[in-house]
Amino acid sequence: MKVDIFDYDLPKELIASQPVTPRHASRLMDLSVEGKITDRHFSDLPDLLEPGDVLVCNDTKVIPARLYAQRGEAFVEVTLYHPVDGLSWWSFIKNSKRLKQNDVISFYNDTTPASSSPFSATILEKNSEDGVLLRFNCDGNVLTQYLQEFGFMPLPPYIKRDRPGKDSIWHKFDDKENYQTVYALHEGAVAAPTAGLHFTPEILQKIKAKGVKQVFLTLHVGAGTFLPVKSEDTRDHKMHAEYGIITPEAAEEINQARRNGKRIIAVGTTSLRLLETAADDQGVVHPFVGETDIFITPGYKFKALDLLITNFHLPKSTLFMLVCAVAGIERMRSAYAHAIEQKYRFYSYGDSSIIKCVNKI
Repeated sequence: MKVDIFDYDLPKELIASQPVTPRHASRLMDLSVEGKITDRHFSDLPDLLEPGDVLVCNDTKVIPARLYAQRGEAFVEVTLYHPVDGLSWWSFIKNSKRLKQNDVISFYNDTTPASSSPFSATILEKNSEDGVLLRFNCDGNVLTQYLQEFGFMPLPPYIKRDRPGKDSIWHKFDDKENYQTVYALHEGAVAAPTAGLHFTPEILQKIKAKGVKQVFLTLHVGAGTFLPVKSEDTRDHKMHAEYGIITPEAAEEINQARRNGKRIIAVGTTSLRLLETAADDQGVVHPFVGETDIFITPGYKFKALDLLITNFHLPKSTLFMLVCAVAGIERMRSAYAHAIEQKYRFYSYGDSSIIKCVNKI
């Protein structure tokens, strides 16, 4: 399938650089009824749910995986995306052409310059497909502390922040709180499951009071989710693998709801991808521990989905392809045109939508 099918033009002013306050004040485009588009707010979500529905949420927790480093006169931006062991990570590095194997880079923040930093890493390997493999030069028991001290939230490239320094404006944005769901629990993600950013304790309480169950799985989102599809055909695109867990208890709650004729609602594409990885052809979700690199495009028949809650995604991205698979290409192109016309806010800190799945087994 040609990637150009999934292209669209977005005015830059519709890209959200920070969330609305409170989170549930964001807008919600309702595509839960076939053939209709209704403009709502996220605070309306409890009214769209039914007793016995199951909200499947990703409880991964984002680590501060964006680091800034220096080697000589070269400044680089590092985004960790896949751990190899306790101290080695695959990463994407801006300006990495000047780095060679065995080079040492020193990390800095607003208060500690690279020249006096105790935190550094050695370049182990570089390749065009996987990026840069680096190994931190510290004990494993202090790496978490250093990441908290020197790391920043790994915001996607379309959300602009200055690099650290005396004139940095990072401190004006509370990204360490904003770029985290209120139910984040298990550390390991290097990108937020952004569909969950709209939930607040108030909304969750209303959902619970309505008899809707919230079930958690864990998918540690990788920075590969930000990568553009560079191939001309979807068949030639390689997805980066991400580690996920569905416990036996979570699988049984989902399967019990299905047996009772209740709806399964995935909160975000990350939850959906892990559900589909673990589901069999009868729609039964099995416990799962491992990596998934599932790539869902139109023509796919969903096994464990009734509705999807998700933000608005980049043109020609794997995530826009996924939502087109859920509801149909023309349906989603029309919906995105409506969102642009109505000036919805796009991408990670933007508004939300709820979409009915029409392509099921």
